[in-house]
Order: sequence, then C-alpha cells, then structure tokens
Amino acid sequence: MNRLIKPARVAVLAILMVLFLTIYLVFLYRLQIIEGEAYYNRSNEISSTERTITAARGNILDRYGRVLVSNKECYNLKMDVSKLFANADPNAIILELAQMVEGYGDTYTDDLPITRTPPFEYEPDMTEIQRTMLNAYFVDKGDDLPENPTAVELLSYMRSRYEIDNAYSAEEMRIIAGVRYSINVRYAINTADYYFVEDASPKLISSIMENKLTGIEVERAYIREYGTEYAAHILGYVGLMTQEEFERYSLLNYANNAMVGKDGIEYAFESYLHGEDGKVNETRSASGTILSTVYIQEPVPGDHIYLTIDSVLQEQVERILANGVEGMIKTRNQARAEGLARGDYDPEMKDEITGAAAVVVNVNTGEPLALASWPTFDASTIIEKYADLLATPNAPLFNRALMGAYAPGSAFKPCTAIAALSKGIINTEDKVKCEGVFTKYAAEGYAPQCWIWTAIEGENLTHPEENVSTALRDSCNYFFYTVGEQLGVDDLGEYAHAFGLGVHTGIELVETTGNMSNQANHADYTGTVWRIGDTLQAAIGQSDSIFSPLQLAEYCATVANGGYRHSASVLKAIRNYDYSEKRYEREPSILSIVQSPEYNWEAVHQGMYMVLNDYVNEANVENWVSCPWICAGKTGTAQKGEKITNDGIFICYGPFREPEVAICVIVERGGSGASVQFMARQIMDAYINIRSYSDTSEAEMALLR
Repeated sequence: MNRLIKPARVAVLAILMVLFLTIYLVFLYRLQIIEGEAYYNRSNEISSTERTITAARGNILDRYGRVLVSNKECYNLKMDVSKLFANADPNAIILELAQMVEGYGDTYTDDLPITRTPPFEYEPDMTEIQRTMLNAYFVDKGDDLPENPTAVELLSYMRSRYEIDNAYSAEEMRIIAGVRYSINVRYAINTADYYFVEDASPKLISSIMENKLTGIEVERAYIREYGTEYAAHILGYVGLMTQEEFERYSLLNYANNAMVGKDGIEYAFESYLHGEDGKVNETRSASGTILSTVYIQEPVPGDHIYLTIDSVLQEQVERILANGVEGMIKTRNQARAEGLARGDYDPEMKDEITGAAAVVVNVNTGEPLALASWPTFDASTIIEKYADLLATPNAPLFNRALMGAYAPGSAFKPCTAIAALSKGIINTEDKVKCEGVFTKYAAEGYAPQCWIWTAIEGENLTHPEENVSTALRDSCNYFFYTVGEQLGVDDLGEYAHAFGLGVHTGIELVETTGNMSNQANHADYTGTVWRIGDTLQAAIGQSDSIFSPLQLAEYCATVANGGYRHSASVLKAIRNYDYSEKRYEREPSILSIVQSPEYNWEAVHQGMYMVLNDYVNEANVENWVSCPWICAGKTGTAQKGEKITNDGIFICYGPFREPEVAICVIVERGGSGASVQFMARQIMDAYINIRSYSDTSEAEMALLR
C-alpha cells in the first residue's frame, strides 16, 4: 500500500519554504535596516500644497447674445524659484530659457523698465505698474542702492547682487537681471506669482517638457478672447492687480495673481464677471510629479453680462465715423494746400481734426445702442502696446463718447426753447424780429451778433420775424439771446439738468458730468466773473457749458419722446455661468421728466423737422431727402477760440412722428454741425437697414431685446 505523503516531497517543500523565508528576511533587512534611512528621507520629499484654481471669467455679450468677449484656455510657464536657485548656476538656466522662449517667438515676462541694449536708460514710457514696482524695489534694497540710481548704476548693482559673471555680455547680463528683478520685485510688493511666459506656444511647451528644464512648471489658465475688433472703449480689458488693487480685492478673497478689470465693462462689472476661485490640494513627488489632486472647493465661473449695445450697429458706427473723419481730413488737407498755393491760408490756423465721437440711443428706453470714439485701439493687444498707445497722437485710449466734454453750440437751442415756452417767457406764436446785433447791453460794451449778420462778406443780413419753430429752423441767435436774457441762467440750468445735461447719465462706465453754465462755478472754468453776456451765450450753447456726446444723445432722445429722460445704463441682463438662471434683466428707468404741454413739444419738434426738411436749409435737405425715414435734428457749431476751427455737433432723431432712435455726432474742429451731419445720415441708414433684417441668433435671443 502506497503512502499518500512521501517523506522526500515533504523534505523538498520544507527546503523551499526555508529558502523563500530567507530571501524575504534578507530583502526586509535591506529595506528597513540598510536602506531604511534613504527611503525615509525620500518619503519626506513628497509634499502637499494647497493651490488656488482660478474661476473662468464670465462672457460679455451684446443685446442679442452675440459673444463679444470670452475665455480661451492657455498654458502659462511658471518658475519654481526654489528649484531654480538650488542649481549651481541659475543665471545660466535663466539665459538659456529666455533665449529658448525668444527662439520660438514667445515673450517672457521682464518688468525691468530699462532698455534692452546699451546705452542703458530707463524706459521713457514707463507704465504706472512698472513705476510702482521699481519704487518698491528701491525701498526694499534701499540700504545697498545709491540714492536715485541711474539705469547703469542699477544694472551694476544687479550684476553684483545676482552674481552675474563678467563673462556675460551686456545684453546677456540685461536679460538675466530683468528676470531676476521680475522675480525679486514680487516679493517686495507681495503681488502675483511670477509667470515666466503667459499663453505659451505649444512648440515652446513641448521643447521644455522634452528637455526637462529645471524650475519650470506648466499651468493651465484662461486669457480673454475678443469676438470683435470694435467697441474697445466699451469693453475695456483685464490685467494683473496693482498693489492698491490687491489691497482692495484681497478682502474679497481674490488670489494674488488674479486678473481684474481695468477699464470699461470689465471694470464696471468685475464683481459679476470674476466668479469664485476654487481650492485644490496637490500631492507631489520629489521630482514634481503630481501624485494626487483633491478638490477642497470647486471654482464657480463668473456670470455673463449682456449689454444694450448692438454689436453689428456698433461696428457700422465705428466704420462710418472713421471713414467720415478720414475723408474730412483728406478734404481739409487739400483745401490747406490750395490755400497755401494761393497765399490766402493762415498757417497759424489750428484746423487739424483731433478726435470724434458718435452715439446712438433708443429714444424710448435710453439704452445706448452704439458708443463710438475716434481714434480707437485694439483691446486684444492693449497690454503689449500700452506704452505706444500713450504716445500715439490724438489719444486713442481716451473715450470721447463718455469722457469728451464739448460746448453744444446751437444743438442746445431746443432746451432753451422748451425752457422759455414752459416758463411763459414766450408762447408758440410769439415772434421776435432779428436785428442782427443784440444791442441791449451795447452801452456796457457787449453787443453779440446773430450768425447771419456777417454770413456774407460786405452785407449785414438779418432773419425775418421768427417764432420758436422758425427760430430753431434758422438757428437765429438773436431770438435765443432775447428769450435767454428774459429766462435767466438759473431757470435755463434747471431745464438743462432735467434734460440730463451736466449731470450723470446713469451709465455704469466712467463718464464726465460736464458742466451747465452757472454763476456758482463760472470762475473755476473761465477765471472771470459772471456777466450778463454769459447768460446770453449760455442760451445758444456757449459760455462754459460743456457736455459729453452721450449726454447730448440722451438729451435729443428726451426731446424726441416729449420729456422723459431715461437712464443710459448699458447693462441689459445678467445670467449665471451655464446660462440657466437670469440674475438680472433691465427695465427702463426714468431719471427725470421735463414737464411742458404737448403744444410746446410740437413747436420744438416742428422746428427740428424744418432743420432737415425745409428748403430754407437746402444743403441739409439734400443730405436727408433720400433717407427712408423722415427725421428731425439740429446742427451745432461750437466756437473754440481765435485761430482754432470750430467743433461740429449734430443731433437728430427718427422717424419724426414715432421716434425710435436718437443720434449725436461730434467732430473736434469739424467746422460746423452741417459739415458732420452726413455721418449721422449714414448711421441712420445703417440702423434702419440692420433693423429691417433678423437672423437666427437674434430670434433665439429675442427675450433680451
């Protein structure tokens, strides 16, 4: 009988078990005793850090849902300073990285405001942020730096402080010093982390990853992407926080490297657009490899802002304004050349067109539909080209539509007319005989003339007897001197403010309030005491009255709708990040009412109708006769001073009986309102054409209309 378990097999099994146990004990001894300390130290190199996850910024859209500004995912190259400076020669690595970046056509961050090549000097167009950084650096290194160091002295100090070898050329030393300074200064002012390259190209990232260059980490981020080349002054831009902004936004839990709105919509609605940043806990190995990611707080993207602006109309208005101004410049240059050839042109005459603006608003809601300023700029490149834009003639960064302040000239006369009618100074049938020269105060040395008095050289012309409507048609200064003197500047100012002239319009963007001429602050504007002549001049839109194009457009809308001044808020609606929830929807808001009987309004409307449709003003009629709508308007010519060409102002609305839209066009040194009205006519045509068609996107977003 065979045994089930043979002694030989048991012996072999026992030997194998002893062998495996011996091997296990040897490896265990090696791991815990011989190499235990090394593995222990390596385990300690695993680190956990809490990092802020930037929330995606909200989009900016026009009234129909067309995206004007959105986000584009990008990748930034961030320097791990501790790893960089753990190397024996960090300067060599910095130079290699900088040269690699430039080789791929990217740009690395260099905040040092010193020229890149000898002779080294401070940049002449140093930005406010650069100056703040430099001053903070001076304070931080004050004991070691000479007082008010020159650029050469500062670079000499940096060569020594950062141990930049003399073997490096001056240009190479400047590269290294720029990066070292950019890293160093952020500690001095406790601002954003240093990103070596923002929005790095894929080729650069691939090269850095392949070469495993020390001290560089790739981080995902967002940059603003513009869906339009237009509306730069409205949309604004974003940038890194200054120290002052950091002190304010840090109270709202902003990360120190947060991008914030600097101007326009981006600035005005920062609290909605920014969203809420998240937090993540990252565990990394000694080599920097992310081993695990745990979200502590999910980021919440910002809300989306819908504007009252029609982006299609905005584009057309900007094109019309630019083409119109360029055409006027060409014509004027030709006239100047011909005048010089004849010898009858005054070379001291300041007649260069320096700027222009055009505004379109909804008559019945006050909503701005287009806000154009000339010259303008490209919002997508403003950070890179900021210094150049500051140095560009005619200040393209200046938003003339909101910040420009201009004497309205005769465009103010409808306000004087309504004020005089409402106060009972005149009625709609009263007439005033134009004498050409207003002589009531001639004994005091003041006798202003009507424009027609000297319109034709060698002749002294006058208007016939005028009622308020024909006085508006003919823009008779004598008529408005007469009623303005009886009305008084205080009552005139009361009505001007009710029309929104010289007061805030209600728009959320930065604007000037301008000034309605008054006795209280007259000396501040002119340096002279108030005289009766100032009342007469204020009645025709001169003296020290200055208003913005937006104010004048809203004023025109208020005249057109019979006295209801609406807020010029540019905000149409706000929706949450996934568009599922409406956080806000605008309702028209009345800021003031100009009370006057309907027959007074009819008289003023009739006068503005005749400005464009009565053949007494043949040139105006020729400009407007083919317009699809019957429109009403008023020209304005604002005197600038001796040997300075007048500003041209024009306001209009249409259609005449059921007004929808009001327009204001202003050209600095444009000559006259009649000279610039052709642009208003083109804008009116553009509005009518755009209004007449609709596309799918507009139908889908009709609820935002």
